[in-house]
Amino acid sequence: MRIASLIRWIVFALVAFVLNFPVIATLITSFKSNAEISRNPGLWIREPTLAHYATVFDPAGRFDVWQFLGNSLTAALIGTILPIALCFPAAWAMARRGVGLNVLFPAAVNLRALPLIVFAIPLYLMYQSLGLLDTKLGLGLILAVVNIPIALLILTNTVRDLPYELEEAARMDGASMATLLFRIVLPMCRPAIVTVFIFGFITAWNEFLFGLMLTTRDAVPVTVGASFFFASGGGGVQWGVAAAIIMVSAAPPVLLGLVMYRHIGGSMTGGAVKG
Repeated sequence: MRIASLIRWIVFALVAFVLNFPVIATLITSFKSNAEISRNPGLWIREPTLAHYATVFDPAGRFDVWQFLGNSLTAALIGTILPIALCFPAAWAMARRGVGLNVLFPAAVNLRALPLIVFAIPLYLMYQSLGLLDTKLGLGLILAVVNIPIALLILTNTVRDLPYELEEAARMDGASMATLLFRIVLPMCRPAIVTVFIFGFITAWNEFLFGLMLTTRDAVPVTVGASFFFASGGGGVQWGVAAAIIMVSAAPPVLLGLVMYRHIGGSMTGGAVKG
């Protein structure tokens, strides 16, 4: 048994290393000096340095990484909270009353299967006419649209699996629709809402296409702003700085996923047993 367990752990470690190799290599590169990067491509560091991170966060630098991070945070929160606010009552109406369940639900969910580039030209023209180009609100709104399918899918399935007897008991006690939704159904959907928030935030934070297309200066997200750090004054790529800004831009969603992963598992099994 001990040998079998040891073999399993070795296999798990190898798989984890292979899957995370790009991240590990980027992280290690971010702590190497430029000279060491050129002569030492391996996964070890002879002389670790924080110079590249200092360059990224230099207040006198060419780019303000804090502004990029703030833009991403604002847009990601809009793009995550708004779908939850819209999809929660819609999910209840679909699951309990069948409103739009046969047409609207599959149409909304299947929108996520389309490549986002399909919406590029009409979306740009619409934003131009509405004055939403290069605004955090405009970026957040399109990120909300991107997150609506997964939010609607998870919340509708969650509400469908909730015990209907609790809602019937609340109605018999004279509960209003608002009380029913926000005091009875909402608490039972909390694990699913947390999951939608995590998935939605990570998706919105990592979005690159719309950030590149709809922003130019004031609302540039960190995924787009990170590319600004790649080129040096001479036109070459600063691999150390590039690795550092990549790790900085990837840190928030990675940390959120690590901290909140237990809630994801809870939401996936929370509606499995009806009572």
